[in-house]
Amino acid sequence: MSEHTLYIEMNPSPDVLERVLRVTRHRGFTVRNMNMAYAGNQSQMAVTVSSERPIDQLTRQLDKLFDVTDCRIETACESAPAAAANA
Repeated sequence: MSEHTLYIEMNPSPDVLERVLRVTRHRGFTVRNMNMAYAGNQSQMAVTVSSERPIDQLTRQLDKLFDVTDCRIETACESAPAAAANA
């Protein structure tokens, strides 16, 4: 399963976080870690997600959201299969 950290900048509207999380869930990603901060007239969020699905599908959808101004991938790593970990 792939794990990726996305950095998202957005306008600080009351419902933008809900829309980001809804799109993330609908695209088949699981949120593993999330950190959000308000900086001036922008909200910044770092969210780590995991899935078997391609991450570019999620980033394209998040970029299209109203109030999201930037969405970029910072890191990507592969987690080892459970069978290999137990060997």
